[in-house]
Amino acid sequence: MKKILAFNILDYEKEFVGQWATDHPDVQVDFNQIELHDDTVDLVKGYDGIDYRQRSKVSTTPDLYRKLHNYGIKQLALRSAGVDSCQLQWAKHYGLTVTNVPSYSPEAVAEMTLTHAMNLVRHIPQFQSRMQRNDYIVEGLRSRELSELTIGIIGVGRIGSTVARIFNQFGATVLGNDYKENPALKGIVTYTSKEKIYRTADIVTMHVYMSEDNYHMVSKEQFTMMKPSAFLINCSRGPVVDTDALIAALENKQIAGAGIDVIEDETQIFNQTFEGQREIPLKAYEKLKAFDNVFLTPHVAFYTDIAVENMVKQSLDDTLKLISGGQSDHVIKAV
Repeated sequence: MKKILAFNILDYEKEFVGQWATDHPDVQVDFNQIELHDDTVDLVKGYDGIDYRQRSKVSTTPDLYRKLHNYGIKQLALRSAGVDSCQLQWAKHYGLTVTNVPSYSPEAVAEMTLTHAMNLVRHIPQFQSRMQRNDYIVEGLRSRELSELTIGIIGVGRIGSTVARIFNQFGATVLGNDYKENPALKGIVTYTSKEKIYRTADIVTMHVYMSEDNYHMVSKEQFTMMKPSAFLINCSRGPVVDTDALIAALENKQIAGAGIDVIEDETQIFNQTFEGQREIPLKAYEKLKAFDNVFLTPHVAFYTDIAVENMVKQSLDDTLKLISGGQSDHVIKAV
């Protein structure tokens, strides 16, 4: 019987682990609610495969990967699209095949992107701020309609393509930037440079993966290019946007507002409660919360029933395939 250990299974994932285990009675699936790190890696002894999801780095040294190799582990299955928690070069060096879930639900993230856009364009945060003060004056917050706007998408992959189709249906002009053009989006997306998107788009929305090349892709220089009436949305990965530069751009009114689902150092606060406390560890987030032209969500763009089920079950499928001598279509090849 094959044995799989799933790390950091959250409460909302348990039902799908149970369903998968029921469908695979010849596989032993155990799970815990802790992250895979140097001080927990010994738990994998006796297992054939590993499944995990976390936002913090697995390890800052090669030792963990060497231990996995010594324990006979040959793969790492991530229950996420992002793979920045794993050091791919070390994994490769120690013979570990890494898989991810690249398309758990593009619709989920695209719908959240639309949610952020509508809240920003219709000035919902500002209206709510006024209403909390019993101020019901609408002057100064007249909205534009999506059909008037230009949407700039940085990263036109599975999610970005879905975002493009949604905004196209509303009649918006859609610009896109990616390393290659998708012919299926002809008539929907006009491909152009990042610089033109920053300079001309009314909404700039980020849909790139996390890598060293994409770190702080949007920073002081990019905010300087953007129109003072433009909005930035980030539903991709936190470090794609320089948080300090974003706060400065908002303070200096270089942009009209921002929709933020992910942020740098988010593991300090997300999926935790600080109820009853006056402060939270992430000071930059406190600053963002103080703006009435910022719409915030706590990294939940992915958080739908379909997406969570796909993340859990596909990662376990990949684990079983690889430990059984099969192949997966979701192997991360770029190192």
